[in-house]
Amino acid sequence: MPKTLDIPVPDLTGRLALVTGASDGVGFEIAARLARAGAEILMPVRNAQKGEGAAAKIRERTPGAGIQVRTLDLASLASVAAFADEVLSARRPIDMLINNAGVMTPPERRVTADGFELQLATNHLGHFALTVQLLPLLIAGGAHVTSQVSIAADQGAISWDDLDWTRNYDPMKAYSSSKIAFGLFATELQRRSDAAGWDIRSNLSHPGITPTNLLAAQPGMGRPDDTTAVKVIRAMSRRGIIVGTPSSAALSAVYAATSPDAAGGKLYGPRGFRHLGGLPAEQALYSRLRSASDARRVWEVSERMTGVTVGV
Repeated sequence: MPKTLDIPVPDLTGRLALVTGASDGVGFEIAARLARAGAEILMPVRNAQKGEGAAAKIRERTPGAGIQVRTLDLASLASVAAFADEVLSARRPIDMLINNAGVMTPPERRVTADGFELQLATNHLGHFALTVQLLPLLIAGGAHVTSQVSIAADQGAISWDDLDWTRNYDPMKAYSSSKIAFGLFATELQRRSDAAGWDIRSNLSHPGITPTNLLAAQPGMGRPDDTTAVKVIRAMSRRGIIVGTPSSAALSAVYAATSPDAAGGKLYGPRGFRHLGGLPAEQALYSRLRSASDARRVWEVSERMTGVTVGV
């Protein structure tokens, strides 16, 4: 059995944390660890029943935990706008936003109702639109915004001339492209916060490798069976070999979002072998995420694609 890992987390009593993708896997463990530290959790999920089940499990671990479950489909700009309007109407400042949700490598190219390739829409554009629309509350809370990338952002490249992969769709290359775009957005958010005096701290995290539903059987995604990769990862995780567990993989985002030592514009991930598992630590920003001009370009392209611009 793998050794249980944990990190110190400051007292978060009275703080509001919005965590996407918290109905299972790493996102669930992020929300559970923040709740244990006293944070109130806003859990936007695509499947409300699944979200309520996850909330009940967190309350079992931490009796009295404050959790609100709301509906959000990051692959739909209309859903993002409706959710953002609902949150904005409450006028409560947001202390932490952890952009964690994602989809990975559907075998065949899938297109959202907005006409975007699914991985680009969910992993990047939906989070971009959500974050920008919630800026008034993030600024009011002096928020820590942590965007969960992937070791896949350290390979491949953005498909600038075909962001939607209408030609020669490759599941893994499209996944890497979406995660690089997302990581560049996170670095540009920090630059814009610094320039405008928003007092938002935007940084990045990655979970290493861990067995979650990203590679599991998902018939709705065109994946009738677990991939070979997830079967191997599960076996290694059970034995505590190299890779992490969902609870240990969650710690990088928790650290990036809560530690007073975690800085804006930095990347945090597991410190173990090849950064696949272990306790979190600062890591060198991936080379593909270092270009300020690329980050600015991603932001501007994302504004055009989503129609969402800064209104503060």
